[in-house]
Amino acid sequence: MNKTLITLAVLAAVGAASGAVLLYSGAINVAADEPHHPLTYRLLEFARERSIAVRASEIKPPVDLTNPERVRRGSGNYDAMCVGCHLSPEAEDSEIRKGLYPTPPKLTVKPEAALDPQFAQARQFWIIKHGIKASGMPAWSKGGMEDEAIWDLVAFLQRLPGLTAADYTALVASSEGHSHGGLDAHDAHEDHSDHAKDEPVSPVVVEKKGHTHPPGFKHTH
Repeated sequence: MNKTLITLAVLAAVGAASGAVLLYSGAINVAADEPHHPLTYRLLEFARERSIAVRASEIKPPVDLTNPERVRRGSGNYDAMCVGCHLSPEAEDSEIRKGLYPTPPKLTVKPEAALDPQFAQARQFWIIKHGIKASGMPAWSKGGMEDEAIWDLVAFLQRLPGLTAADYTALVASSEGHSHGGLDAHDAHEDHSDHAKDEPVSPVVVEKKGHTHPPGFKHTH
């Protein structure tokens, strides 16, 4: 018995030492353009899905996710916050999506795996709110997005797979664009009167989606 324990301890120590050498040598390639080994990917995918399933199982979606107002509000936030990675109808890919690993799901098409509708909604809510480590998916709640706005986004996601490009454009145009509470609302309504006494406030140009930029600002690559 003692010999068995000693053998196991030695094997564990050798394994730990080998792992440390492997990590220190830089042999593990963390580049986003170098995929995981298929077995590693499947293990990570399984761990991710089980983690989400356990945590989303207690979430109860609101009963009014088909409300057109929820869908309309959610469309503006999707177009401002999500479309670059998860695409709009008829868009095949994007610059950022091509460079992310794992590749973000294309939310304009129905997923192959059929999930219970309520669980699928709870799962989307949890992912949007909490994000996923080392995937490029942010925890939007950390940026100030409140639960009601997240549910609006989930409501829109239920409609998204059935929308044409024209439907999508019209729906986004009818929304308030990037509009939700939390940090955005705080920043938009913060009182800057004390600063105004000491220095002039530069005018800003407000773009359609609710972001502000100084005059003459242009997006460049």
